[in-house]
Amino acid sequence: MSITRYGTVQKGAGGKPLPFARAVEADGWLYVSGQVAMENGEIIDGNIVAQTHKTIQNVLAILEEAGYGVEHVVRCGVWLDDPRDFWTFNSIYQQYFGEHPPARACVQSSMMVDCKVEIDCVAYKAKEK
Repeated sequence: MSITRYGTVQKGAGGKPLPFARAVEADGWLYVSGQVAMENGEIIDGNIVAQTHKTIQNVLAILEEAGYGVEHVVRCGVWLDDPRDFWTFNSIYQQYFGEHPPARACVQSSMMVDCKVEIDCVAYKAKEK
């Protein structure tokens, strides 16, 4: 089995190094670490709308870097800081995943950084022969 790690040298809030890969690929499976609305090592300002767009764009950028697309996503995990944001989050999420809806879990959780949403995902793409 071959394993490829993406983004192992990265920095989080305050410029602190993060001790994990942004994604790891193994035999066609891609596991994308939880992403937040981070840009240049800092959480962007904004409400659930702005932060959801940025978070999903960060997930999509990692998928693209690894050669995957939204159609390859089989599952997403979503953490919302405030459950009142659920329906607003869903309307934005559907804009990105509407034609290719993956399985999903969505829960309320306190966040480790000052953000409103975190998303991770698992994608699969059969190896070309």
